[in-house]
Amino acid sequence: MRKNLLKYILTLLLTFDFSFAQENIVSQTLSQLNNIDMALKILFLITILSLAPSILITLTSFVRIVIVLSLLRHALGIPQSPPNQVIIALALFITFFVMKPVFEDINKNAIQPYLNKQISDIQAIEEAQKPIKKFMIQNTRKEDLKLFIDLSKEKPKSPEEVSMLALIPAFMISEIKTAFEIVFVIFLPFLIIDLLIASILMSMGMMMIPPMMISLPFKLILFVLADGWELLTKALIESYK
Repeated sequence: MRKNLLKYILTLLLTFDFSFAQENIVSQTLSQLNNIDMALKILFLITILSLAPSILITLTSFVRIVIVLSLLRHALGIPQSPPNQVIIALALFITFFVMKPVFEDINKNAIQPYLNKQISDIQAIEEAQKPIKKFMIQNTRKEDLKLFIDLSKEKPKSPEEVSMLALIPAFMISEIKTAFEIVFVIFLPFLIIDLLIASILMSMGMMMIPPMMISLPFKLILFVLADGWELLTKALIESYK
């Protein structure tokens, strides 16, 4: 009886379809890997969205534009008007206008091929990085870029081989320098008006009246009559290569 039972168990084991069990194990493993891959993609997307403000500030023309618009208020003598919300909104839209060719290039060569499953995630990131890097290199001073390349001890053979770790701070410093140069030119005519008003008040013996209070209307009307906003916006946009 026991011998017959053992023969029956051996027969079941020998005739069991191991290929079916193996396929189930493989399919379960693949599904788990796909779930992990999707979770990593979602985590990466959330990380990118959380870093979007920093990316906008560091990789675009926003720094130069917002500095110029902010210091323009001090040149006019009205540091609280236009309010910060208006200045930031205007700087954002001018930034989008300046960066439009770069965004179109990223959409054409990275986003659309990735959505159509023509390239992988890594390839999409590399393709998206190329137009941004090209824009940053074109608008970065050579001495600033050389400074960070030397500090990082890199030896790139071409501009395309410069790492983003060295390019981003060099680009931001260059943008700040350029913004200060633009603001210096903007300050000069308003400074001359302040000096003229101050000298006139002193010659009239009206030293108790603040010169800024008298010069403010003249600076505002000069800025409006000269189409200051149009000229400044045009200069900011054309300052990019």
